[in-house]
Amino acid sequence: MLGKTKSETAAGAATQGEALNYGLLRRAMVEEQIRRRGIVAPRVLAAMREVPRHEFVPLELAVLAYDDQPLPIGEGQTISQPLMVAAMTEALELTGSERVLEVGTGSGYQAAILSRLAREVHTVENHAALAAAAAERLERLGCSIVRVHTGDGTLGLEEFAPFDAIVVTAAAPRIPPPLVEQLAEGGRLIIPVGGSQQQELLRLRNSGGKTEREVLHYCRFVPLVGLFGWNGRFE
Repeated sequence: MLGKTKSETAAGAATQGEALNYGLLRRAMVEEQIRRRGIVAPRVLAAMREVPRHEFVPLELAVLAYDDQPLPIGEGQTISQPLMVAAMTEALELTGSERVLEVGTGSGYQAAILSRLAREVHTVENHAALAAAAAERLERLGCSIVRVHTGDGTLGLEEFAPFDAIVVTAAAPRIPPPLVEQLAEGGRLIIPVGGSQQQELLRLRNSGGKTEREVLHYCRFVPLVGLFGWNGRFE
């Protein structure tokens, strides 16, 4: 029996999607996967209810977009589990006035969430194809305060620093020094650090020129690539 063509697969996924109430699934995701598991910040919960996660995954996976799991998005990358996105976002402690840097754009979902919570969002993606697709998607969905950059996110974006908050969505072997240097006074850096099997999700806070560090969760992310990532200076 012959397999389905790409167009037939896409058409089937679209038909399945039409039968789903994505808004209902999104509200259930927030209530069952996120709020009941400890995320309490009202603005974060509202953003997770608003952003259409199914727009940020491949069409054939749209029916799984609100499941409690990460999903592949191409180039060996993933869109993180909804709970992890919410936990990292809450840990940034955003009030709406911040300039935020995201390292690892992926499909653009985390940046879209941040766009509901901050004044200005910059996001950096190492894979040019993912960056281009994310930029188109974010523009189409009206995330006008997000600027997508292609390059080595471990270097940060010195020309737009300092940042009130930085979030890294891939696992680093150590904390990249440029990201710490680009934190504003009182700024927060959320980053998974560790080996390939498990990492610690850390929050660094810049206070009086010193960094305070705390472990928030244990987690597992794809490797951070760059000069201060894997295959770079730290390896």
